[in-house]
Order: sequence, then structure tokens, then C-alpha cells
Amino acid sequence: MADWIGIVWLFVLLLVNAFFVAAEFAVISARRSQIEPLAEAGMQRAKTALWAMEHATLMLATSQLGITVASLLILNVSEPAIHHLLEVPLGLTGWSEDLITGVAFVITLVLVSFLHVVIGEMVPKNLSFSVPDRAVLLLAPPLVMVARIFRFVIVSLNATANGVVRLFGVEPKNEAASSFTLEEVSNIVAQSTREGVLDDNSGALHAAFEFTEKTVASVALPVSRLITLDRTATPADIERAVAKYGFSRYVMVDATGNPIGYLHLKDVIDLDDDEFEQPVPAKRIRLLASIWDGTELEDALATMRRTGAHVARAFSATGDTTGVLFLEDVIEELVGEVQDATRRI
Repeated sequence: MADWIGIVWLFVLLLVNAFFVAAEFAVISARRSQIEPLAEAGMQRAKTALWAMEHATLMLATSQLGITVASLLILNVSEPAIHHLLEVPLGLTGWSEDLITGVAFVITLVLVSFLHVVIGEMVPKNLSFSVPDRAVLLLAPPLVMVARIFRFVIVSLNATANGVVRLFGVEPKNEAASSFTLEEVSNIVAQSTREGVLDDNSGALHAAFEFTEKTVASVALPVSRLITLDRTATPADIERAVAKYGFSRYVMVDATGNPIGYLHLKDVIDLDDDEFEQPVPAKRIRLLASIWDGTELEDALATMRRTGAHVARAFSATGDTTGVLFLEDVIEELVGEVQDATRRI
């Protein structure tokens, strides 16, 4: 009976070992982007999983301690039990006692090693890699509980390990990597497109990656290429420009040709008839945002959104005007051509 109890303990310890292996890989493999919404929705398991991911080295220390203890106990409880069970059939061979002992030990070692590698290591590891988000929600709470019960031992082991890591000139990290760099995302999209998993027929994804590398200088238009209106232009001049060119926005320039603001058709369309031949009132002219031409497009877009300006003056490091940036042109870098509803084709 004692031998069969040893066999039962073998499988119990294999499951314990499998738990720590699965929990270790789940904490490392899971992505915050999948767990955070659940935590924000109030799921307690998700909150615990996030805590575990933010204290990854502590969780790894807990897992390694559990794996080590379980692995040591597996051979101790299984070898005597399996050895005794094998003595009876091996005794029928007529071999000497020493030979039977040696053969029984080898069979036990091979069998236990096989079960340990397959059931205790590979199966739980593959499961956690396959469904990391579900695995971390299931396994993180009991792993955190074990870490808190044996906190003193685990913190000591973790501090010792971190000290050794620092001796190699490496600063240990507590949180598992859970985000991708822009280059990594670009490579993922490119590979997925090649393999037919992802379609980018519109080119929007490719444009988004290029967007992050462009600056204001690459999109801004020189003032000389623009259809501008003088500061003294009247609402009637605006209407004639719209009728002739079809654009709904026009940059206003001073006597020296420098942009001072811009007008939208709707800024003057509600004026009275007697005001149509008078210069546009100053309060009707919209202010230009001013952005350095070396600014990245995504930062320029944020600035224009924050100020509410659809047009910006691009300036050089010396403060000189180098061009005009239209919100429409910035958006076109992301989604393709945007047609002005009033523009003549």
C-alpha cells in the first residue's frame, strides 16, 4: 500500500510542478493590453494578474522555488515506490539482487524523467504559451498567494539573484515586457501581410508607420505655391476666390507676404451686404498655429488639435517662415487624399 501511495504522490508533485511552470510562463507571456480592460472593469483576478506582471521577478522567484522543491521531492517519493514495485517482476528473471537494484533504478530514473519533462514541464509551458491571457487569469491568484505566504524566503532569494545580476552590469527589471516598439509592430504587420493573414489594401497601416517618421518640413507647402489673399481682402474677394479655385480656406498674408492668419468661407458668408466690400474684420481672421518645421508630424497634429487650428505656420530654427501646414495634408498622410468639398476638379 505504501508503494501505491508513493505513486499517488508522484502525480501530485508532477501537477504541483506543472502549476509553477505554467504560472511562470503565463506571467511572462501575457499582455497588459488584454488584462488591463478586465481589471478596469473590476475583475479581481485581472487586478491580481496585473500585480503579478508588475512584479515579474518576484513571481519568477516563487515559481523557481516551487519547481525546485517539487522536482527534488518527485525522485525521493517515486524512486522507492517504483523500485519496490519492479522488484517482483524483475525477480522472476533470476538476476542477482544487485543487478535487479541497478536495473530498477535505471527504469525508475527514465520513467520519472519522462513524466517530469512531459507532464511537469512541456505540457504546462505549451498551454501557457497558447492561451497566456486565460492562463494568467487562472494561475496568477494562487501564485501570488504562495508568494505572500513564503514572502520572506522568496524576497531573500530574489534580492540575492538581483545582486548577482548587477555584478554583471545589468539592472534587473521587475515588470515583464508587455509592449512592442514601433519597429516590432511594423515587422509584425509586414510579415502578416506577406503570409496573407492581414490585408492592407488601402495602405493605411503602411502610411501610419511612415507617418511617425515624417516631419513638418516634408509636408508643409511653401507660401509661393499657395493661393493667398491680402490682409485687406474683402468678403467679396473670398467669394470670388472660392468660385474660381474651389478651396474653402485661404491663408491671409501681410504686405511682405508672410502668413498672418487664415479664413474659412463660413467666416464671412454671414456678413451683411454692406460689409462685403469692406476688408474682413480682424476678429474674423483665424490665428495660425506656429510649429517648428523639424517637429514630427504626430506632434504637429497634436498641437493643431490642441489649438483648434486647421492651418499652421512652419518656421525654421532661425524663426523664418518656411511654409504653411494644412491639417488636411497631415491627415492625408494617414488615410490618403482628402478632397475639399468645394474644390474645383
